[in-house]
Amino acid sequence: MSRGHTPYGYRIENGAAVIHEEEAAQIRKMYKGYLGGLSLVASAAEAGITMKHSSAKRMMQNSHLLGDDFYPAIIDQETYDAFEAERQRREKTLGRNKRKKKTMEARPAPTAFRMRKPVTVNTDPYKQAEYLYSLIESEV
Repeated sequence: MSRGHTPYGYRIENGAAVIHEEEAAQIRKMYKGYLGGLSLVASAAEAGITMKHSSAKRMMQNSHLLGDDFYPAIIDQETYDAFEAERQRREKTLGRNKRKKKTMEARPAPTAFRMRKPVTVNTDPYKQAEYLYSLIESEV
């Protein structure tokens, strides 16, 4: 069974996730640094990991670090909850909690179009499709 990318702090041995102790120590140090007042990037740098703000946030919000049916726990629930509370506090202090997410207006897909009558038939299906698409004049 493929699980995709193995999160930082783990490695796969004999089909099971095990803690990569050196990386796990860096992760714990990141949490300690952030809860000690450092920014996400600075706490990562202090732990010896080079990453941008969004990557550090995504890593620290990864629920696998708490342990589940496949991954063993690297951090405890108390540390994770303290991180989330501090992150939300900082977000509110900086006024970033009132941002509205941009939503794209859903437009219905065109269901009708006009095209010229095909004249050429190509044996290569990709070239034939490209040719037929080129005959589309407009959406109705």
